Amino acid sequence: MAVQLNYIAPPSWKPENPDENYVLLQFKIELAGGIDKSVFPEAAASVAAESSTGTWTKVDEGQDSGIKMADDYKAMAYDLDEENRMFKVAYKTDLFEVDNMSGFLAGPVGNIGGMKMVCGVRVFDMRFPRKMVESFPGPRYGIEGVRDLLDQDESQRTMPIIGTVPKPKVGRTAKEQAILARRLWTAGDGTYDFLKDDENLTSLFFNDFKERAKLVHEVQKEVETKTGKKKLYLCNLTHSNIDTMIDRANWIKETGGRCMMIDVVTTGFAAVHTMRLKNPGLVIHAHRAMHAFITRESGDGIEGVGEIQGFSISMVALAKIFRLLGVDSIHSGSPKAKMEDYGESAEVMRVLTTDQTPPNEKFSTLGQNWFGMKTVWPVASGGLHPGVLDQVVATLGKDCYIQMGGGVLGHPQGVERGVEAAIEARKAVSSGMTVKEYAEKNPKSALAAAIQLWGMEPKIVY
Repeated sequence: MAVQLNYIAPPSWKPENPDENYVLLQFKIELAGGIDKSVFPEAAASVAAESSTGTWTKVDEGQDSGIKMADDYKAMAYDLDEENRMFKVAYKTDLFEVDNMSGFLAGPVGNIGGMKMVCGVRVFDMRFPRKMVESFPGPRYGIEGVRDLLDQDESQRTMPIIGTVPKPKVGRTAKEQAILARRLWTAGDGTYDFLKDDENLTSLFFNDFKERAKLVHEVQKEVETKTGKKKLYLCNLTHSNIDTMIDRANWIKETGGRCMMIDVVTTGFAAVHTMRLKNPGLVIHAHRAMHAFITRESGDGIEGVGEIQGFSISMVALAKIFRLLGVDSIHSGSPKAKMEDYGESAEVMRVLTTDQTPPNEKFSTLGQNWFGMKTVWPVASGGLHPGVLDQVVATLGKDCYIQMGGGVLGHPQGVERGVEAAIEARKAVSSGMTVKEYAEKNPKSALAAAIQLWGMEPKIVY
């Protein structure tokens, strides 16, 4: 790629005051077959050029050509690691419209995947400057806001929020969904927190969205009146028509709901941003269906060393984007439960739950200053059951949603006992016990029965 501007920084160069002046990205590339390894610096420069102000050849430099401005605002590749083919790129903040996520992404991750000299590119992380962070809405509620919404006392604020997605994924009618909600919310001591639609369940001929929302929220009101314990129904309003999603959000609010669920990858960044701005006062729960087609790296390069296979962006980077756009909770991966997780769940948790996210050399992450933006709930799901709740909390902390579908509904003694097992596991962890210790002390408990069936490890989702 012949470019007329120099897009590689001097060896010792570092971006000055990046939290004010630069957007930073961490890349790893794999050179295509037949391309000599010595070409790596040129490839890094090409990424910086193609994603900022450059092109593939020398162009007109005359009056009104824009070359002077292009030179002033060109991106700079720096910290080149030729052995691992890793490098960072610094983009001046003013190169972008700061409150336009879709427009921003069209630059750094726009065309570089089409470069012929590479057969793989992974975006490990992005670090956003103050001007961009403060231009986005961020979460409406965040972790503390959701706890406030649920009127949790101090003892409850030391516990994760637990709930269930109905299984089978699709099959229940709207009425049957409401019946399940009542069973879950009234089982045990009545402290079970949420019911969540699965991603496949939108508005179907046998389970209409508006009927389902109305019936489940009626149960919610009934249960709350009797028990005094507030609940969440994570109601899936996902649609490719944003007007339909807005209409559905208003219906959730009208029927007494507190939460909308959006599949944030399939609806897109603009849809999430718009729904946050048009939000009638609901918690936004972000499901991430389709993310693995974007985030999964099946090679050895997931931690920066070894070869990568294909083109991807890390879940760490996506989590940052969706925190900026304003979700209150987002699926972050279950420790050891899904094959695409690769141990990133703890790093995603840090991105969501801290105000000063530190860099992590293991995952080649850049850290982030959130400048006071509200935090986001990490959500663990997939292959979980009460016997692993202590492991999830050890990895993700107490401020997480733990979603157990089959791990509650598949309890050998029935759904209500599945709820009891989950509540017992949460109580055990909150009191400083492991689930194993609790089960040994209470051999006839619902938790003991769950452990006898599933053990104390997550079930791998193959």
